[in-house]
Amino acid sequence: MPDAPENEVEVAELVRSIEAGEDKIELPEELVVEPERAADAPPQGTLQARIITMNPSEKIKLALRGNRDARMILIRDGNKMIRRFVLQNPRTSDSEVISLARNKNADNELLQIVTQHREWMRNYQVRLAIATNPKAPLPIALRQVSSLDQRDLRQIAKSKNVPQAIAAQARRILMAQHGGQE
Repeated sequence: MPDAPENEVEVAELVRSIEAGEDKIELPEELVVEPERAADAPPQGTLQARIITMNPSEKIKLALRGNRDARMILIRDGNKMIRRFVLQNPRTSDSEVISLARNKNADNELLQIVTQHREWMRNYQVRLAIATNPKAPLPIALRQVSSLDQRDLRQIAKSKNVPQAIAAQARRILMAQHGGQE
């Protein structure tokens, strides 16, 4: 198997072999096993240095199998494909997804991937983060606004940190709710 997959077919085959456990890629155990407590975790800088020197095939496997520390480093990788595979890791937690959705530097492709997972979108904090993230695609963000509670809608309606269309939608919902209560 080549060190760097060249096309989508090679990447798909690599992912299939990793998921089936048939690949020959070796990863350091400290990047795969979740540490029991913070004291057991190697320093973040050391992990980052090790990950930077990995080839793309190793990074793909690490994205799919790595521990929280490795995922947090790889989610910021320059390669979009690697970032996508981090979200496919079955150990990706709700708190990691919330953190990603709140990140104003997250690219809209990752935010779209988040919105395609029903389990993640059931989490109120994920929906709120998507609705208020300026990088979220506008149609997706607008859909989330209607599921927010009044307190958050009031904040969004007044906020200068969200797109105008989102703030306007929040104001419309509040006015409709207020008009229905009178």
